[in-house]
Amino acid sequence: MTTENRLNIVRESQAYWRIIFNNPPLNCFDPWTFAELNVLIEEVEKDNTLKVIVFESADQDFFMNHHDVENRDVVPDQLGAASFFYHWPGFVTRLSQSSVLSIAKVRGRARAQGFEFALACDMRFASREHAKFALIEAGGGSVPGGGGIEWLSALAGRSRALEIVCGADDFDADIAERYGFINRALPDSELDTFVDAFARRLAGFEKHSLEAGKKIVNARAGIPSEGELWTSNHILKSVDSSPEAQEAFKKMSAAGLGKRGDFELNIGERLGDTAAD
Repeated sequence: MTTENRLNIVRESQAYWRIIFNNPPLNCFDPWTFAELNVLIEEVEKDNTLKVIVFESADQDFFMNHHDVENRDVVPDQLGAASFFYHWPGFVTRLSQSSVLSIAKVRGRARAQGFEFALACDMRFASREHAKFALIEAGGGSVPGGGGIEWLSALAGRSRALEIVCGADDFDADIAERYGFINRALPDSELDTFVDAFARRLAGFEKHSLEAGKKIVNARAGIPSEGELWTSNHILKSVDSSPEAQEAFKKMSAAGLGKRGDFELNIGERLGDTAAD
C-alpha cells in the first residue's frame, strides 16, 4: 500500500493546521488526493484539540483544479481510497458539519472540483490578483455535481448561480466577493498574513464555543444535505454519458485540457472559443 503525498500537513499548533495541496503539474483533483482527504477528515474528527484548518496550495497558478479526468474512476491501493462518485457527498458533508472550522485560502485557479471543494469549506479568502473561480462543466457538455450548484445557490442566489453554472466562465476574486461566494478579496501581498492571523485568533478561542457557533449557523443557513449532493452526482453521471458530452470532452482535450499551457490557464476564455467552433 502506497501514499502519493498530495497533501502536506503543517501543524502550526495543536489547534491550527495548514493543509497544502501539491499535485504537479496542474494541481488536479485525483483519486490519490481524495484518499488523502479521507484520511485527513478522520484525523480532524478524532483530534479534540484542533480548532481550525486552512487549505492552501503550493502552486500559485492553481489552488485546486478540475478532476484528473483520465484517472477519476481509479481506486488506488492506499489508505483512505474510495470511489469518488459514491463517497464525495459524504466527505463534504463531514467537512461542513465538523466541529473544526475550515478555511480555503485561494491563490490561483479553483475550477470545477477545486471550486466545489472551496465552497464546501466554511470560509474562503482569495487573492485579488491571482484567484479565479469557475464551474467549467457546461463548457464540456456536462453539469456540476457534488455540491457546486447547491453551495452557489445558497451563497450567490439563483440568478448569479445560473450565470456561473451555465456560463462556465472564470470569475475573479473581486466579483466573487461581490457575488457573496467568498468572504473577502485581499491584495495578494496581504492574503497570507490576514488568513494566518485570523486562524490564530480562532485557535485561541474555546473549542466548544466555536463548535456551537458553527452548528447554529449551519442550522440557520441551511447547508445542503448529503441526499441533495447525491442527487446532483447522479444527474452528473447521466449527463456525462451522453454523446454530446463525449464530443465536447474530445474538443476540450484537443484544445489542451490536462496540459499546462494556455488552455488550462485561461480556460474560461478558451471554452468560449471552442463553443464557437
